[in-house]
Amino acid sequence: MNADEVVVPEPAAGSAAAERMRLHRARKRQGLRCVTVLLRATEVDDLVRRGLLPKEGRTDQNAIVKALHHHLDRTLD
Repeated sequence: MNADEVVVPEPAAGSAAAERMRLHRARKRQGLRCVTVLLRATEVDDLVRRGLLPKEGRTDQNAIVKALHHHLDRTLD
């Protein structure tokens, strides 16, 4: 499964905490884990150099996450 293909059930009415727990359980069912990763500027530069991240995406957190997913898919698959 590609990380961009996460299937999340429709939200139910409830508190913010209940919504976070629902999303956590949905990710767990799909075998996904949420982790925080600290990257050095040089590592972001490497993602750009390898063609995984466009230059204009250097400060875009979502673009960096997508580039990391792509890198992991290429190296761990």
